[in-house]
Amino acid sequence: MTGLGAITPIGNDVATTWENAKNGVSGAGPITHFDASKFKTQFACEVKNFDGNALFDRKKVRTLDLYAQYALAAARQAVEDSKIEEDPNVNRDRIGVIVAAGIGGLHTFEEEAGYYALNEDKGPKFNPFFIPKMIADIASGHISMEYGYHGPNFGTVSACASSNNAIIDAFNLIRLGKADAIVTGGAEAAIFPAGVGGFNSMHALSTRNDSPATASRPFSKSRDGFVMGEGSVVLVLEELEHALARGARIYAEVAGGGLSADAYHLTATHPDGLGAILAMRNALEDANLNPEDIDYINVHGTSTPVGDISEMKAIMEVFGDHVYNLNISSTKSMTGHLLGATGALEAMFSVKAVQDDVVPPTINHEDGDEDENIDYRINFTFNKMQQRPVRAALSNSFGFGGHNATVIVKKFEK
Repeated sequence: MTGLGAITPIGNDVATTWENAKNGVSGAGPITHFDASKFKTQFACEVKNFDGNALFDRKKVRTLDLYAQYALAAARQAVEDSKIEEDPNVNRDRIGVIVAAGIGGLHTFEEEAGYYALNEDKGPKFNPFFIPKMIADIASGHISMEYGYHGPNFGTVSACASSNNAIIDAFNLIRLGKADAIVTGGAEAAIFPAGVGGFNSMHALSTRNDSPATASRPFSKSRDGFVMGEGSVVLVLEELEHALARGARIYAEVAGGGLSADAYHLTATHPDGLGAILAMRNALEDANLNPEDIDYINVHGTSTPVGDISEMKAIMEVFGDHVYNLNISSTKSMTGHLLGATGALEAMFSVKAVQDDVVPPTINHEDGDEDENIDYRINFTFNKMQQRPVRAALSNSFGFGGHNATVIVKKFEK
C-alpha cells in the first residue's frame, strides 16, 4: 500500500478520518439528503461538507453520480499520496483501476425513474448520461480516464464484500505480473429513499431515531440493526520492486486474501459462520500466516442481532485460544455501514493500525449491555482505542448473497 485516500462520514481525508476513528467519533446524524420524516429510520452516517462543484468542473459534475464523485475525490487523494505521478518513468499501460460499488448510482436511478413516472403520458425522455452515471463500474472508468491508466479496469460487485473483492483482485493481478500498480477500493452513496426504504422493509436498519450517534452498537445486547453510511476509500496497491525502485513510502504490505460463499441464504449469514471460517482460513493460508500471527481483527460487525453472533462463532473457530490475545473492533460503530465501500474503509483502518500500532475502538457499548451469546472475555476494544503492537491485521467483509472476503495486511519489512 503506497497511497491512501478517503471521503467518509467522519472525515474528508485520511488523517481526519483516522484521528476521529481513534477518538471514537460517531458520524451519525439526521438524514439531510432527502426528507426522511416518514421513514422508520431517519438518520444515517452521511459525508459532511462535500461539494462536488468545488472539485469538478460543471460539465464533469453532470456525468458523475454522487458515488462516483466520492470515488474520484478519494482517488485523487490516493494517487497524490502515492506520488506515483511524480515518477518520470511511470508506465500507464501497467497501472490499473479496480473500484467497487455494491449498488452504484442509486440516486441517478431514482431521479430518472421519477422523471419518467411524471412524464409518462408524453413518452419516455431520459438524460443521455443516465446509464453511464448509474452503472456500478463507472467510477473505475472515470479514474482511469483522469490519469490515462490503461491497465486492468473494472468494478467488482459482491454487495458489502465488494471492495474487499476489489483489493484481492488487484493483489492477485499484480502477483500474476499483469500490472505494476492498481488503484483500488470502493465507493457508495445509497442514502436516498430507495436505499433507506429498501433496507427498512427488511428490518435491517436501526430505528433508534432518538439517539443516532449511539445507534450503531456492535456486540451489545441492545443492538437493533446497522446504520447506513456512504463515501469512498481508494488505495494504491503496488508491486514491491516497483515501489522500491521509485522510493515510495510503503504503509503496509497486503499479505493475503480469502474468498468463500455461505451458499445458505439471500441475506442472512450462516448461523455457524461456515463461509466466514473458510474465508479467514483461506486468507491465512494465502498469507502463509498462522492464526497466532494476527494481532487485530477489524470485524464486519454490522450491529445486527444475528450477524454479530455468527461472525464471532467463526472467529472463535479459526483462532481458538488465541482469540483472547487479539484485539477486535467494529469501526462501523463510528462510520456506519458503507455497503460496497466498507471493505476498503476497513482495510485502510487495518493499514493504519499496523502502521501506528493503535487499535480503534468499538463505541457505544454500555456497562451491563451484554449478550449471553457473546464471550466478553474477548477484547472488543470497547469505547476507547488501545495501543499495542500490531504485526498483522485481518479485515472481514460479508455481503448479501453469501459473499465473504477477507484481507490480511502486515507490517512492511524491507
